[in-house]
Amino acid sequence: MNINLSQLPQTLDALHLALALAIFILLFLLVMVLTFVVISLLRRQATPAASETVKTKPAVSAEKPRPAGPATVVEEKPAPAAPPPKPVILREPTPDAALQLLGLFQNEARLIDFLQEDIASYSDAGIGAAARIVHGGCRKVLDEHFEIGPVRTETEGSRITLPKGFDPAEVRLTGNIVGEPPFQGVLVHRGWRATEVKLPQLSEGHRADILAPAEVEL
Repeated sequence: MNINLSQLPQTLDALHLALALAIFILLFLLVMVLTFVVISLLRRQATPAASETVKTKPAVSAEKPRPAGPATVVEEKPAPAAPPPKPVILREPTPDAALQLLGLFQNEARLIDFLQEDIASYSDAGIGAAARIVHGGCRKVLDEHFEIGPVRTETEGSRITLPKGFDPAEVRLTGNIVGEPPFQGVLVHRGWRATEVKLPQLSEGHRADILAPAEVEL
């Protein structure tokens, strides 16, 4: 296509000026519309990111470290040591009751006379006769001044079970002792327990150390 330059207008009249101005305004409006569209797209992309930031802000603030302050040293307390075993308290024995009981055995059964006598030279029959007298007197003392019963109620010779935590003061273990309770064994002796003691009261000035007074015949 050939353009004849001689046909182009050589001068600008009012019509051409109006057309040029209109084209310029249209171009300006087009640029403004495109700019507005681009800005709107950018705002839409930035809005979700901003909302996510707002939602996660509390979590971030919760993890925000505390302002630095004086260092706190946490000392690890040692594990509490096991309490020491309670000391064994030894009770001072009172000899008066023991001496009183020994005096009762002497008075009723001549027990001290029998035990202090040298019986090596006596015959078995003579010892047996003396033992019968001592036995009767000692039993009389026990019956009058004590209530005595067996520690275990099972029959001697039967098998019994000792549970964990049994009282070693009531049961004495013999034989092959291995491991921890419960134990099973044979009851050899039922033991004895004093359930009541009825010793007579001592008068003021009584000398319990005199088990039997000396006898003088006039």
